[in-house]
Amino acid sequence: HTNIEGLTYATQENSYLVGCLAARAAAKRGTKIISATAGLKIPPVDTFLAGYKAGANKCVPGTEVLFGYSGTFIDQAACKTIATNQIDAGSQVVFAVAGPCGLGALDAAKERSRWGVGVDVDQSYLGSHILTSAVKRVDVGIFLAVKNAKQGKYKGGKDVVYNLKNSGVSLGKISKSVPKAWITQVNKLKAQIISGKIKPPKIVP
Repeated sequence: HTNIEGLTYATQENSYLVGCLAARAAAKRGTKIISATAGLKIPPVDTFLAGYKAGANKCVPGTEVLFGYSGTFIDQAACKTIATNQIDAGSQVVFAVAGPCGLGALDAAKERSRWGVGVDVDQSYLGSHILTSAVKRVDVGIFLAVKNAKQGKYKGGKDVVYNLKNSGVSLGKISKSVPKAWITQVNKLKAQIISGKIKPPKIVP
């Protein structure tokens, strides 16, 4: 439709930064294994996973990234089971990419004293086990769409991409225990993604 504007989020970009932090956090604990508990195997979910894996291997080459799909965005028990299996397999960081179901995965991380990574919104309120979150600023997207419409810049018939550059995707609060050097590295990667020097993949390799 010529009057519809799609809002798409380049979540491979902030997930790349998450992957870097997760890999560093795992390596610090003496292992190179991290994981993601996902909902359904659909492109918007896999975009997060692709960036996560690429960022992990950029910062700690050889990091093993375990993926599991719960097949649901609702059932927390299903996500908890997958995350628990990943932790049993050595995962030090569990990235939940499964909506409300993901709360089960983050719960498993908390119970087993592993790091958890939130999704879509800043989930640092869940506790000190949250490393950071891959935030999708839907509020920014809607605000900018309305603002552009008001200014006569609304472009129907195409998708508008929200990314690190226009703050449509970002990182949530980063755990206070994260070393400054890691944050410096993440900020450098962020600048390289914004400049186009690094192009995080959208599809899991």
